[in-house]
Amino acid sequence: MTIPRDSSKLPALALGSAMTIAMCGSASALELHGTDQTTINLNVTGVAGAFHSQKGYAQSETAEPGGRDWQEGFLKYGLDVTHTPSPSAGSLYANVAWTSSATWGQGDAGGFTTGDERRTRLEDLAVGWRSGNLIPSLGSDGLDISVGRQYIQIGDGFLISGDSLNFGEGVLGGELNRGGGYYLAARQSFDKTAVVRLGGEAGWRGELMWLESDNRAQAKPEMAVGTIEHVADEATLGATYLKVLDTDDDYAFLYPDRDGTRVYTIYGNGNAGVENLFLSGQYAFQEKSNDDSENAWYLEAGWTFDQLPGTPYASYRFSRFSDGYDPLFYGNGRALGTWFQGEVAANYAGPFATNARIHQLNLALEPTEQLSIGLLMYRFDTLDTTRGPNLDGNEIDLYATWAINDRWWVMPLVGRYDPDASIAEGGTQLGDSDPNYYTQLLVGFNF
Repeated sequence: MTIPRDSSKLPALALGSAMTIAMCGSASALELHGTDQTTINLNVTGVAGAFHSQKGYAQSETAEPGGRDWQEGFLKYGLDVTHTPSPSAGSLYANVAWTSSATWGQGDAGGFTTGDERRTRLEDLAVGWRSGNLIPSLGSDGLDISVGRQYIQIGDGFLISGDSLNFGEGVLGGELNRGGGYYLAARQSFDKTAVVRLGGEAGWRGELMWLESDNRAQAKPEMAVGTIEHVADEATLGATYLKVLDTDDDYAFLYPDRDGTRVYTIYGNGNAGVENLFLSGQYAFQEKSNDDSENAWYLEAGWTFDQLPGTPYASYRFSRFSDGYDPLFYGNGRALGTWFQGEVAANYAGPFATNARIHQLNLALEPTEQLSIGLLMYRFDTLDTTRGPNLDGNEIDLYATWAINDRWWVMPLVGRYDPDASIAEGGTQLGDSDPNYYTQLLVGFNF
């Protein structure tokens, strides 16, 4: 599933999470060299965050009850090059980037990080070719082939939104450490990829992908993905097939049934010809290597009140993930709360898009072009407490995004997470089941 390139097909949401915003950094690239044939750009993106949680959650051996304060940050910097010999020959492109990341303080509320993480490593290294006008039947750049280390997202992140799980020193004695920046998802690129994209802005188009992760926390899977969809003004409809070809035996204990998993999914989104309406839905069916079958699905509807001051937007979504569903590489592909549902619930306490039934109400307002305000409300219900902890509860998150200028933005957030059960009662919250008041402040830039 590919997000429609025409933004009018998506709802007028407030700006997304730091992960989503940071991925937009290339729009503010600094041109170092530019001719009719060759362009070289410098890209620098940075995000820093300060976090406080009144409660801790039993997600690792380092998790502790009581409050935690910590800070995260990353800097991503690199070059992209485009060379176009002639419009009829298409264009060659390449990019290389490094990421420096760290976590300070006490580490996050789930104990995934300890505050001692520091790392600088290669993040992107990819090359590709776009067809330009060479194949008229496919449209402009209707064939796009790329290989290398790069970020990959399918649709709004229901199955894949980068290789974004960033554990630190807090899990298994640091065996899964990726260098800090757990919440910010400092590292998101798949280690090895080969991607072929066919089609243009409208009509039929498709993708074929081979992806390999070097993320130990994900059992380092190798995957094959195929997508076909039809894009029209009223809706995008499509289907995706994904197969896990292999996992690393040394880390397969984390996902013992992942190797050989097949996923079949159908989806649709659009306005059905009604200007202010947004509809979206998806159904995924999984066949596991142990012959078990799992499923996940959601339905969402939203409306933009474009005649009111601030252009308010409201939506409701119901999602359900069966008790053995493998969430793979899901993430916030569209906006805050896309598939990390609940800032505390999804990131620290659970649920992790499995064994859960979730109601989400989203309200957003844009008082000015630079300022957006959002409110996300959730109800979480655990399907089967014999398959995992009791993660029933409620959460409400109030946030704002201030675009200071074309390069800088600020995003404060206040959340209240209210679990039904403490760890002593079968949940994950350490100490008690009282509400957790959670705050964070993010600052980012793109150059």
